[in-house]
Amino acid sequence: MAIINYRDLNVWKKSMDLVVEIYNLVKLFPKYETYGLSDQMRRAAVSIPSNIAEGQGRNSTAEFVRFLNIARGSCAELDTQLEVCIRLEYVNKSDISKVIELCQIVGKMLSAMISKLR
Repeated sequence: MAIINYRDLNVWKKSMDLVVEIYNLVKLFPKYETYGLSDQMRRAAVSIPSNIAEGQGRNSTAEFVRFLNIARGSCAELDTQLEVCIRLEYVNKSDISKVIELCQIVGKMLSAMISKLR
């Protein structure tokens, strides 16, 4: 599978959309969460496209798969953090259902890409 540039990958594009959604979402959190959950969520979200890009930039399929696995882990972490937001009642599930869905789509895309590259 020859990938010329990570920017061409749909999973990278979707994960960048997810980053924007997460940054917009955490703006709604209480101010005391600025350096808590919201910071962790921003870091996890940014980690996803960053690891896709870094892995693709390594020019090794094995390294790319390793970084895709790291991105998938960050995606699972973010999915869990979205659930925490709901349980803490920072947001309603109905208000963030599209963000949750996007996170799950990115996770599935990463899993599919990992399987294809192995």
